[in-house]
Amino acid sequence: MPHTLRALALLTLAPLTLAAQATGRRPVVMDSARAAQLYVSNRAEDHPAANYAQQIVAKARTDSIYTARSAEKMSFKKITYQSAIDGMTIPAYLFEPLTPRGPRQHAAMVWIHGGVHGDWTANYLPFVLEAVEKGYVVIAPEYRGSTGYGEAHYRAIDYGGKEVDDVLSAYDVLTTLPHVDPDRVGLMGWSHGGFITAHLLFRANTPFKAGAAIVPVTNLFFRLSYKGPSYQRSFATHINGLPFEQREEYIKRSPVFHVDNLQTPLLVHAATNDEDVNWVEAQQMIDALRARKPQLAETKVYVDPTPGPTSRGHTFSRRVSTTTWLREDSPEQIDSWNLTWAFFDRHLTPHGRTK
Repeated sequence: MPHTLRALALLTLAPLTLAAQATGRRPVVMDSARAAQLYVSNRAEDHPAANYAQQIVAKARTDSIYTARSAEKMSFKKITYQSAIDGMTIPAYLFEPLTPRGPRQHAAMVWIHGGVHGDWTANYLPFVLEAVEKGYVVIAPEYRGSTGYGEAHYRAIDYGGKEVDDVLSAYDVLTTLPHVDPDRVGLMGWSHGGFITAHLLFRANTPFKAGAAIVPVTNLFFRLSYKGPSYQRSFATHINGLPFEQREEYIKRSPVFHVDNLQTPLLVHAATNDEDVNWVEAQQMIDALRARKPQLAETKVYVDPTPGPTSRGHTFSRRVSTTTWLREDSPEQIDSWNLTWAFFDRHLTPHGRTK
């Protein structure tokens, strides 16, 4: 090797060698391809982008389906409200009986969609029709980070942060409706929505009387390590780093660490063949509730249920035809929904106020 090249090589390796001597580690040659694969930015401007125009078109299609399918069955409208946490405008779907019974005669629920970036879709249609038929008023907020409302709404994502307050503010909307009884309001969410449900019920003060978290996200420490860099990039860019960099923040944002705060009845369903909230994550919440809150938590684990449309068991209770928008029931879907309706019937009495 020529003298000059050898000198450059020694200079290049010198920092690594000195660092190795200081730490007792041997020099490591950087694998640039692996480094790029593992790199996770903590800068907001690096948050993964999306096709916002396409999302807006998809949202318009969803709204048209609800408009058409609600006719003569339930009242449906899109509304907006301001989040109490910072005044951000939050779109929402509002579903009501065609003929309300009278002042404070209806129980209500906040239903919460899932997805790191997700939205309220037509897939919920048959279930919300059932809810309204039972006498519930339902509001479904499109909290910050939801898709279909442009780039600014999408990039405002705050997973486990302000989005929880966006959903809480939907309760205030329900209390402005004269036919809703503010003392009989529950909430239900799926996946990320179940995560938000748990957060709201694990708060010291909650206005909700009962909640259902179906296949909920539970532990962001475990989840991000299990899913890897491609998944982590949707979190580190708005939480200013990974769990080892922001330990207290990720503890605050992980419901499993707040189970002891539960003071409200909670239903949780999980599936062992869930390929989104994998059983090794879901089990942490199930075990914690069974051990520490058995008097308030109703849990059921479905062992390898009939898969749903995505992530196998993750959508086992959301099996719906995308042509008829009717339920495509499996034994497990029927059982899960029967248990869910019975749970809310007990705690919210949708057929009328108890004396």
